[in-house]
Amino acid sequence: MTFARLVASGFGSGFFPIAPGTAGSFVALLLGAGLLWLSPAALPVAVLAAAFGGLWAVSAADAGDDPGWVVIDEVAGQWIALLPLARPTLAGLAAAFVLFRLLDIVKPGPVGWADRQHGPAGVMADDMIAGAIAAGILWAAQTRWPGIVDWPG
Repeated sequence: MTFARLVASGFGSGFFPIAPGTAGSFVALLLGAGLLWLSPAALPVAVLAAAFGGLWAVSAADAGDDPGWVVIDEVAGQWIALLPLARPTLAGLAAAFVLFRLLDIVKPGPVGWADRQHGPAGVMADDMIAGAIAAGILWAAQTRWPGIVDWPG
């Protein structure tokens, strides 16, 4: 396996036999929780690395129009969804995961538009937009109901 294919597959999580996108998102959730715990700067840096690394990997792996095994886009999107969390909590992680997966599957508005685009940017864009919308919803919920994703501490 080439390094590009390894990155594009979310370091192999995209080869999970059932629901590889969900598997990739779950792996990203666990890694993202660790990054949140490590440092406030670690997750934003990882998002940038996944975004630019994903563009390169999808192109270099000649992945075409988003085959099921390509999950680096889910990794980037899931990490974006985690950005509003100050620290990893069960409620916050669950909310970020469910919101991101729902938006990624349903593909409302701009997510659906991005999904119809071709090439590496199209592969990455729908999941990153879904992650941004999920992050916006989490941020808004925290603003309206402080502490909603902070339990249990």
